[in-house]
Amino acid sequence: MGNAQQTYTYPGELSDVPGWFPPLDQMLFTWFLDRQRRQGLQGDLLELGAYLGKSAILLGRHRGAGEEFTVCDLFGGEAPDGANKAETAKSYASLTRQSFERNYLSFHDELPRVIEAPSSVISSEVAPKTCRFVHIDASHLYEHVRDDIGAARELLVPDGIVVLDDFRSEHTPGVSVAVWEAVLNRGLRVVCLSTQKLYGTWGDPEVVQDELLTMLRGRPDCGLSVQEAAGQRLVRVRSTGMRAVEFPRSRHYVAPTPVVVAPKRRRSPVRRIVVDLVPPVVTRAVRKALTVRS
Repeated sequence: MGNAQQTYTYPGELSDVPGWFPPLDQMLFTWFLDRQRRQGLQGDLLELGAYLGKSAILLGRHRGAGEEFTVCDLFGGEAPDGANKAETAKSYASLTRQSFERNYLSFHDELPRVIEAPSSVISSEVAPKTCRFVHIDASHLYEHVRDDIGAARELLVPDGIVVLDDFRSEHTPGVSVAVWEAVLNRGLRVVCLSTQKLYGTWGDPEVVQDELLTMLRGRPDCGLSVQEAAGQRLVRVRSTGMRAVEFPRSRHYVAPTPVVVAPKRRRSPVRRIVVDLVPPVVTRAVRKALTVRS
């Protein structure tokens, strides 16, 4: 039993990769990253907390020539403190670096730069002012999220985008406190809010917000509202039946086998009369007799 070989199912499409990355955020990631490319903004990509690679796979598709994509995750390794260790054991016991790499390489030819360590090391691993897009989805503990936000501020280029996951989930109050503290006291400006992520910048959000609003108002699959709070314009967007973004299939994709439906055999006139007029007991006997004759 202990030596039994473990089987692994490779993803054929992005939707096959386990993880919490809904179509709305797939669309927003794609829009922000494509806009940066159109604007000529260069810089590296960074993800803190990768789980099994669903969002990393999409991010990796937007890495430009000369840019680096870095992923930092414990991958089930030793946590930096007792609280984080308990959280990791509870939520990510089945997480392994091998699973992440298998999933990622199903869609890409090479891995990103992978740092198997707590997110607290990132400031010593990535140079300041080099990243244009940072996705934070690591620890849910206040102290760690607060430090991850501080690191993102150091690492982002001017007008770079930070995305903060689980900022309003019921089970992650520590994230909420750290995120809104950054908005109120640490200069973070909100660009938009999705159902589970806050998109922000330490630059001026007005121009990108205006462009985003124009795009969102043209989409029938988005619900949209704009509010004001603490001197900031808050753009709230939700999905109304949005589908996942179009994304290339993996190298392991296998097209489903078409189901061939045999044509229905028409009853002969004699059989139709038998079914319509004769009692069920006699019908079964006649059917049997006709089957034998045929």
